Amino acid sequence: MRLFVSPSRARKKPGSSIVLAVALLTGTAMLSGVISDPAHAQRDRKKKNKEPKAEYSKEFIEAFTPLQTVVNANDGSAATVVGQFPAVIALAQSGDEKNALGGLIYNTGAQTGDQALQLQGMGLMLQSGKVTAENVGRFNFIAYQLSNAGGDYPGSRAFLQAAIDAGFTTDTVSVADMQIAMAESFISENRIPEGLNYLSTAIESRKAAGQSVDEAWYRRGLSVAYNNEVVPQVYDFASIWIAAYPSETNWRDAINIARNLNSYDGGQMLDLMRLSNRVGALREKYEYIDYVEAADARRLPNEVKSVIEQGYASGIVSRDDIYLSDSLSTANSRIAADEADLPALENDARGAGAGVRTVVAAGDAFLSYSEYAKAEEFYSKASEMPGSDRDEVLTRLGIAQLEQGKFDAASASFAQVGGNRLPIAKLWTAYVSEKAAAAAPVPAPAVEPATPAVAQAEAPTS
Repeated sequence: MRLFVSPSRARKKPGSSIVLAVALLTGTAMLSGVISDPAHAQRDRKKKNKEPKAEYSKEFIEAFTPLQTVVNANDGSAATVVGQFPAVIALAQSGDEKNALGGLIYNTGAQTGDQALQLQGMGLMLQSGKVTAENVGRFNFIAYQLSNAGGDYPGSRAFLQAAIDAGFTTDTVSVADMQIAMAESFISENRIPEGLNYLSTAIESRKAAGQSVDEAWYRRGLSVAYNNEVVPQVYDFASIWIAAYPSETNWRDAINIARNLNSYDGGQMLDLMRLSNRVGALREKYEYIDYVEAADARRLPNEVKSVIEQGYASGIVSRDDIYLSDSLSTANSRIAADEADLPALENDARGAGAGVRTVVAAGDAFLSYSEYAKAEEFYSKASEMPGSDRDEVLTRLGIAQLEQGKFDAASASFAQVGGNRLPIAKLWTAYVSEKAAAAAPVPAPAVEPATPAVAQAEAPTS
């Protein structure tokens, strides 16, 4: 869309013919070489008394006027005056002079296709302080376009931020578009973390204002962070993305990102696969096998049995898989004895002299049997004991708390997890947010108060 800015009708001294005519295109394309007809300043004495006197020196007018005549002719000869601009720029001291000269240089660049000239002219106009308030945002946006096209990313961002600050928008350019453009500018300059920070800040600002955030924003941040392996921001974007757009597909992608960027040991993989199972992201046979290997039928037979039978029921894994069928047999053979040992393990773990391994083992056992209150008790105790793997204990403490609906406590536990488990904890935190939102009571619809009946007075009878 091409927008034409009408000439400024600033006052001039007698004998001058200062004009400004700028054609601006504020879409995704660059500026065209069209200029509007010159407008002549009014000489009306009454207007002179109402408007401030424009400041043009005699020297400036003498140097400027011949150049303006050539450019305004729009006959292809504008390029012939370009070499004279530096001398006239040196003469331009007042805001009015800079504004007029900037418009002339800009229009020359538009006619000749010289974007550097257009940017120079736009810069002079913005520096002049004479651009009208309604055009400040537009002019800055065009300067951003020109600067960005020239590869000056820092300069373009300064203009773009000024356009945003001035409240500039069009039918085809929204604030959201400009925020995305700002983030992309950092990314184009290979300042990836700064681009991601800007994008995440813009997302949070829109959410705080009650505005929707397109999923493309999250996906763009996640894609850039993942492809450049920017840690931990890749997990931050994965977390806020699935919190805003939870689905089995998105959860699966987020979990696979964590798997692809890390090498996990058995215990870490177990807690990641537990999450994958809860969000419905176990969709391949190998994922069930990974879960069973991490859980180990000899240690957590009840959980292994549950997972394998789930896989059979889903049809994702077949009963003739030897590894899974052997694991199920092992689990079935151990469950009775394992359950029988639980009371003694519970008593030992509660004892004053219990070692950290016993306490953690009790937490693991009760977590696998879905006895979450007891699991929380023992993980809480283990988290304060010397020699415990705090990141592992805190992860599982958060899981036990989550399963009891203790969402704030679970988030607090996951927030303390670091190291290689950090991405796992961030994903669990996103799941906490999803569960908490689902559990939140739905406000009852407002009920309009009943309108009291008004008794009608009966007409008097004669």
